[in-house]
Amino acid sequence: MNMKPYPLLAIAFLALAACRPAATEWTENEASKRIRLDNASVAVNVRFAPGSAHLLPADAARLRTMAATGAILPSDRVAVAVGGGPALAEARRDAISAALLPYGVVTNPSALAGVATNHAVVEIGRYLVTTPACPNWSKASGTDFSNSFPSNWACANQTNLGQMVANPSDLVAGQPLSPALGPTEVAAVDRYLTDKVKPPRASSSAGGGATGGGGGGGGGGGSSDNTGSQ
Repeated sequence: MNMKPYPLLAIAFLALAACRPAATEWTENEASKRIRLDNASVAVNVRFAPGSAHLLPADAARLRTMAATGAILPSDRVAVAVGGGPALAEARRDAISAALLPYGVVTNPSALAGVATNHAVVEIGRYLVTTPACPNWSKASGTDFSNSFPSNWACANQTNLGQMVANPSDLVAGQPLSPALGPTEVAAVDRYLTDKVKPPRASSSAGGGATGGGGGGGGGGGSSDNTGSQ
């Protein structure tokens, strides 16, 4: 008596189906679609001639080199803390600002205390963006009685946001409201009128990798998951 293979095939199919995780068992934690922000902030110590607002030539050259090579970017949040009396401290901040402004870098006063008398600390706030690994089809297809979103939901939005944000630190905290940055805007107009417009920086991006850097708050290294998968 020859037995037809159909019942055996049906049993094998059911066994394989039982091994496959159901859509209702999938959770978003298995494949997060959050943007990761890594704190890449650094602090640079510079020195002044005793009792004056003149940067030592070596330190002034170091600041200019950092700005020219991208170690300090216009998108960074740069804060300056200086030592000395109030009037001298303000003049020293102006000296550092004057050294960086030709590169489009704008500085702000820092709340850092305890800086030595003839020194200053330039805090360069920067965050690096890592986009989620997209596309994401980790959730099994099929009936989902929990009515949860597909695993690829929000992948495009999060990836686009990570690649487009000019100042990644804005994903951590918004910038304080302040008057317009007149020197920066005037410098941009001058470059336009004199046909010296700066070309955009070359950049590259890839899914699941670091896609950009920009201003961030001061502090040490670290990382955070930001912007939920809405």
